[in-house]
Amino acid sequence: MKRRKFSREFKIEAVRLVTDRGVAVAQAARDLDVAESVLRRWMRELTAAPAVAFPGNGQMRTDVAEIAALKKEVARLRAERDILKKAAAFFAREAT
Repeated sequence: MKRRKFSREFKIEAVRLVTDRGVAVAQAARDLDVAESVLRRWMRELTAAPAVAFPGNGQMRTDVAEIAALKKEVARLRAERDILKKAAAFFAREAT
């Protein structure tokens, strides 16, 4: 079963159907053929951060992107540290 993708505009309009027009969440979900839990999640996301809700097209939210970049940097720094530890141990053996 292929996962369906919805545009940002569709999600915003789906939320407006409930918030602005007063349609029940369950009814709107049935009408739009989406799960009620999905529609409720869209409502939470749009309410929490309207400007960055539903970035889509592979764009990560800024906080998620920053965390990913920091994790990548931590991995690189650990690799450098391990190389330096091995080099220090090697030269310590050579000196004796």
